[in-house]
Amino acid sequence: MGWWQKRQGHQAEKSVAQWLTQQGIKVIAQNFHCKGGELDLVALDTAQTLLFIEVKHSQNLRHGNPIERITPQKQQRLIRCAQYFLLKHPNYHNHPMRFDAITQVGSETPQWLKNAFQAF
Repeated sequence: MGWWQKRQGHQAEKSVAQWLTQQGIKVIAQNFHCKGGELDLVALDTAQTLLFIEVKHSQNLRHGNPIERITPQKQQRLIRCAQYFLLKHPNYHNHPMRFDAITQVGSETPQWLKNAFQAF
């Protein structure tokens, strides 16, 4: 991935984090890195559910829907990163948890897919 795509990706994550805050979601971590991957956003919803959120952005649908880029291999990396996050932040162990995906095409309103895949 080139620097331009990385820059656009980080900008999309920042924009989505602001959008989530407007929805009443508390973002507690952005770009949490672990060996082999990263969590784009980690947040708490109003019911105190811990959300591990993958953000996917595309300028258009020419190469398909952005959600299609969350492959089974990517899901496994996200699960490992979430486990590492919990090791580093044991105060969240007792929270219900889920994996969500938020996609955005161009400057359209983000689409929030709750419970995008199962892990726990």
